[in-house]
Amino acid sequence: MIIGVPKEIKNNENRVGMTPAGVHEMVAHGHKVYVQATAGNGSGFSDDDYRAAGAEILPGIADVYAVAEMIVKVKEPIEPEYPLVRKGQVVFTYFHFASDRALTEAMIASSAVCIAYETVRLDNGSLPLLVPMSEVAGRMSVQEGCRFLEKPQGGRGILLGGVPGVKPAKVLILGAGVVGRNAALMAAGLGADVTIADISLPVLRHVADVMPRNVKTMFSSRHNIEAELPTTDLVIGSVLIPGAKAPHLVTKEMLKLMRPGTLLVDVAIDQGGCFETSHPTTHSEPTYVVDGIVHYAVANIPGAVPFTSTLALTNATLPYALQLADKGWRAACAANIPLREGVNIVDGKVVYEAVAEAWNLPFEPLTL
Repeated sequence: MIIGVPKEIKNNENRVGMTPAGVHEMVAHGHKVYVQATAGNGSGFSDDDYRAAGAEILPGIADVYAVAEMIVKVKEPIEPEYPLVRKGQVVFTYFHFASDRALTEAMIASSAVCIAYETVRLDNGSLPLLVPMSEVAGRMSVQEGCRFLEKPQGGRGILLGGVPGVKPAKVLILGAGVVGRNAALMAAGLGADVTIADISLPVLRHVADVMPRNVKTMFSSRHNIEAELPTTDLVIGSVLIPGAKAPHLVTKEMLKLMRPGTLLVDVAIDQGGCFETSHPTTHSEPTYVVDGIVHYAVANIPGAVPFTSTLALTNATLPYALQLADKGWRAACAANIPLREGVNIVDGKVVYEAVAEAWNLPFEPLTL
């Protein structure tokens, strides 16, 4: 198969869809890999690194899309890329269709095969291609939280861990999945007073068993969240319904309960956000203020640490990309049920039910 790795063009997105080590494996399996010039620079990989691994370098993004049977990238295609995606081409990336109608309609119109990292699901319900970036995003949410709680950044001017004689900041984490647990570990390690909320009691019991003593658990309900907000300094939203829009757990009305300078970090923004007042931001303009409350809603948080993120992502995606290349997407998905769960749009048809429901579009079950 001919594999294309374009350069990411989303704002401050420095990750790349495949490392030179990944290219080496693809070539060893008999596939041809074309990488766009400078695609790996932001992650620390030069064009010469890719050439040494067996790739050919093409000058422009259109050149890569034109030649590739399968595109492997990190983030969803954005508007300049829409016309480059063609009928029958496999695009293997994060899509998050349920939060972007324009993207959904563009990929339907392209008649491409859209396989989304975020909906590949194992039998136990875990999301193996979302986990590594969720781990990064969860840890980054606290790192960014520390930064934007500083007074010059618009925050309350509070140190997350406090100092002797001064209480630490209070952190509320909504959702005890991969993002939430990683955020809790980071915040607890810095000495914060952490509360993590979820609707699953078994999950909360597990969290209570494994987390440090400065992490408390709370059943997630509107009443409980409202009771916490007046004394909370940092709220991290990390709820996820695979492939579907995230629920709004903090409404606009609830902002009145919080102190000015309180920070909301919406890690769920890729799926529409879990705060009603959230809208996507970028690394160049990461925050905005609503009713005195600072919002951080960068849609590609791991892009800020591309070296770590690219290695972690390729470690997870490469085995699936190899199956798609070795067998063709239909045979690979027929043989691999988790990979089949990743197929969202095929030949102009929405074959993932949550995406169809999000935009009230016709749903057709995938047939192989």
